[in-house]
Amino acid sequence: MSNSADSPQDGSSPARGRRFRPVRVLTVAVFALAGLIFFTSFNTAKGTNIRTDTSLLKLSDLIQERSRKNGELDQSNGSLRREVESFAERDDGSTKAQDEKLAGLEKGAGTQKLKGEAITVTLNDAPPDATAKLPGYPEPQPDYLVIHQQDLQAVVNALWQGGAKGIKVMDQRLISTSAVRCVGNTLILQGRVYSPPYKITAIGDPDKLNKALSDSTAIQNYMVYVNVYGLGWKVTHDGTVTLPGYSGTVDLHYAQPVE
Repeated sequence: MSNSADSPQDGSSPARGRRFRPVRVLTVAVFALAGLIFFTSFNTAKGTNIRTDTSLLKLSDLIQERSRKNGELDQSNGSLRREVESFAERDDGSTKAQDEKLAGLEKGAGTQKLKGEAITVTLNDAPPDATAKLPGYPEPQPDYLVIHQQDLQAVVNALWQGGAKGIKVMDQRLISTSAVRCVGNTLILQGRVYSPPYKITAIGDPDKLNKALSDSTAIQNYMVYVNVYGLGWKVTHDGTVTLPGYSGTVDLHYAQPVE
C-alpha cells in the first residue's frame, strides 16, 4: 500500500511530488555499483580473458623452468665436486686406512655411485574415467585416482626396511636428508618437479625387497585402490644397475629465531 503523502489523490503540490523516493535512490546506487564492478573487471583483465587462467600457466612454466635450472646446477655441482675430490686425492697427506674409511663414509652417505641388483617400483595415476571394478565399493572421487605423498613414502620406507643399500627416485639418489613431498599430483624432490608415472629404484636383495613391499600395511592399503580403481602398480627386477651418486648440495637449511 502506498503512503498517503505520496498519493496522487491527496492534492499534494507538484514540488512535493518531485522529491527523491527511496526506490530511485536505490536504483542509482545499483547502477553505480554495476559501473564500479565493470571498471574493476576491465582493469583486472587488461583487455584479456580472465577465465583462461593464464597466470596459472605462467606459474607452471616458471616452476618447470626453475626445476630444469636446478637440475643443471646439480649436474654442475656434481662435476665440480668430483674435480675437487680428484685434486684432493693427489696429495692429501692421508693414509690408506683413512682413505678407505672416507670412501666407506661417502658410500653410506649416498654421494658415490652404487652398483648392484635392483628392483624398480612404478606408481601411476588411475585413468580419469575410472569406475569401481569390484562390487561394494563407491564410485571414485578425484582424490582416489591420483598418487599421493604417502604412497611414495610407503614404497621408499618399505624398501629401506627391506635392506636397500641405495634408492633412486626418478633420476635422483636419496640421502638421509631427502624429503619426498607432493603438491597436488606432482612430486617435488630436492628442488625439482616431476609428474607421474613415478619410478623408485632400489639396490639390494630382490627377494627381501619384494617381501618388504608385500608386508607393508600402507602398501596393502594402496593395493586396494589398485584393484578397485586402477591405480598403477608395477614391480620389475632390473638385474644389475648402477645408481648415480647424490650431486646436490649437502648444506643444511634450518629455521632461526628472530632477534
